[in-house]
Amino acid sequence: MKARENHRNKAIGIFDSGIGGLTVAREIFRQLPNEEVIYFGDTGRYPYGPRSAEIIKKFSRQNVNFLIEKGVKFIVVACNTASAFALEYLEKIYNIPMIGVVGPGAVAAARASKNGRIGVIGTQGTIASESYQKSLTAINGSLKIFPKACPLFVSLAEEGYIDKPAAKLIADDYLENLKNKKIDTLVLGCTHYPLLKKTIGAVMGGDVKLIDSAEETAGAARAILSELDLGSSAAAAGKRSFFVSDSPEKFKILGEAFLGRRIAKVELIDINSY
Repeated sequence: MKARENHRNKAIGIFDSGIGGLTVAREIFRQLPNEEVIYFGDTGRYPYGPRSAEIIKKFSRQNVNFLIEKGVKFIVVACNTASAFALEYLEKIYNIPMIGVVGPGAVAAARASKNGRIGVIGTQGTIASESYQKSLTAINGSLKIFPKACPLFVSLAEEGYIDKPAAKLIADDYLENLKNKKIDTLVLGCTHYPLLKKTIGAVMGGDVKLIDSAEETAGAARAILSELDLGSSAAAAGKRSFFVSDSPEKFKILGEAFLGRRIAKVELIDINSY
């Protein structure tokens, strides 16, 4: 019984190619406040999008090795590119429960759509991988999927241009074609995009349901932990630890903006040693 309790009170591990996965972490902090969380941002090798599938798998495996060394009980792949290209590979070689961000977002979108017309926005790498398209059509083959790469949204989020006129102009330009497709549901298929939810929602209008993959992933993680009886039984609120492969000070500044809370410390690690 004691050994089981110790296992339940291990941390949730989260990794991302950089800082965007903090939107997932923020939702996990909110939905699972008593869980200890260890976050790794691979800032030294960001972005993953332009990389080959084999390199993304290699990087993802190193990230998982690091988190396992830290003693985590569950892993969240909080990166759309890594979820698309490496999650299935990782699940085959590790005996630890894990979840990506694509599946939960796709399930929520398929459930939310009334007219079967769903838009998906993401980085060029995620859209090119067709991960959301494949996941959605696997759920319901009659769905009509309309993908659109919106790479500048990442820079807007990281530079804090969330509510500024420039963000609205870029969103208008990116999303005009999707508005003409009569979609009723739009998947925010990049972990940076929830920060722009207000602007995106204003452009798309109130009749279009926005699917926040960060929010959906946290909810799915909560359900899996409950199903596996891995929820923390610790009385104290969970500890948060942050690790990066480069530029810890920059991560701390941006991370505090993403999380809306202070980050006490960011530790630099040599991810290539894993």
